[in-house]
Amino acid sequence: MSACGTVTERLGLAWPGARDATATPAETAVAAVPEAAQVAQTVLDPVTSAPPPPPAARTVEALDTTTAAQRAAAVAPVAAGARLLGTTVASLGSATEPGLWMKTPLVKTEMQGRVTNPATGKSSTVMLIPIDGPPTAGSRMSLSALRLIGASLTDLTSVEVSTTG
Repeated sequence: MSACGTVTERLGLAWPGARDATATPAETAVAAVPEAAQVAQTVLDPVTSAPPPPPAARTVEALDTTTAAQRAAAVAPVAAGARLLGTTVASLGSATEPGLWMKTPLVKTEMQGRVTNPATGKSSTVMLIPIDGPPTAGSRMSLSALRLIGASLTDLTSVEVSTTG
């Protein structure tokens, strides 16, 4: 395990003091992320966007800058007419990239959609952002969205992806 620190440093994912013996597992899971200034910003829909976390943010709560109103709107049921795009395995994307989003090869253009965690039954509105790869490739989801659907920040979670109708 001592080599893990070296790997994160070589990849530019660690910063001084990132290894905190008092950190909880959830805090540790997001500790090795680049600073907010290093993350490319994506313009998102106002429902799914949020301000960047403060540079000193190191906890899940500090990194999740969505408001209570945004979270309530995101989990509210949507009108009928949604179309299932497919199922994908989601992992935590950049924890410093704010908002409710999923980067997935299931879409070809950026659009608002919905992700559902079949294990919990919870779902959230997200901005679906296309990435290259076959439809069977995995996806990356924002910290905020993973929290809303009751998914682990450290595990791979199978989610259903759909349009919003």
